[in-house]
Amino acid sequence: MKYKSHILIIILISGFFSTTNYSYASKILTDQMGRKVTIPDNPIRVVSLAPSITEIVFALGQEDRLVGATRFSDFPEAAKNILKVGSYVHLDLEKIVSLKPDLCIAIKDGNPRVVVNRLESLGIPVYAVNPRNLETVMKTLTEIGRFLNAGEKANSVVQNMKSRIQRVKIKTANVSYRPRVFFQIGIAPIVSVGTGTFAHELIELAGGNNLSKGPIPYPRFSKEQVLSLSPEVFIITSMSRNTIFERVKKEWSKWPSLPAIRDKRIYLEDSNLFDRPTPRLVDGLENLARRIHPELFGPELFEKEN
Repeated sequence: MKYKSHILIIILISGFFSTTNYSYASKILTDQMGRKVTIPDNPIRVVSLAPSITEIVFALGQEDRLVGATRFSDFPEAAKNILKVGSYVHLDLEKIVSLKPDLCIAIKDGNPRVVVNRLESLGIPVYAVNPRNLETVMKTLTEIGRFLNAGEKANSVVQNMKSRIQRVKIKTANVSYRPRVFFQIGIAPIVSVGTGTFAHELIELAGGNNLSKGPIPYPRFSKEQVLSLSPEVFIITSMSRNTIFERVKKEWSKWPSLPAIRDKRIYLEDSNLFDRPTPRLVDGLENLARRIHPELFGPELFEKEN
């Protein structure tokens, strides 16, 4: 079996080099890891190596370029139909090579460096991004838009994001009180979000006080510690919004003295709005603003203004 596997790799690599045209015009760019990357002027066959990148390519209206994406590329709905090349942590090198991409777009947080190096050694350019907050998410959109020849669309998406962020900032700039927010992303153990996370940035922009802020990105808590923090707004995030997270919500509801329970301010939300570096982070921001300051952000406000 090992011998056959080696033969397959040789065939795939040979096929790639024999059918790829290297006479196209190209340009040298510096990616967000500081690496010089030579990419074609007009990439036709693109493989996305993370769900967030897939979502960004769709947001830019360039989904026709995508020939491969990672397993959890599930938004928008059409992304589910793109051929999968493994998960962004466990990439299928042979499948990627078989797609004959002229560009792969990688993300620092998750993609194995060894696979990126291997792809580049086979002559497949890999442009890496490293979005860490809203500002760098917008920078990533602009960069990808530029080399996919969708600069105008990228500028439009970024301007929309900026105006919506600014709208929230203006309304929360002078709030007299910031409610205590506990943001739960893990069940056993209980895990929350520290200062260096997208969720923390969104909580603070939305006018809340993140109870788990600090240097640890994903701090762990006991139930007793959470109760002692006395959160006034309780957010529980789930990728699938399945019965497990509904059960967690019911468990916390057994503590009626907890302000968030007493005031019925415990919410189950889609985790992708808070941890996936895409334009939908602004949806997450607006969602949190409604949860944290309903007196400032009515349920219909953003729908009317967007």
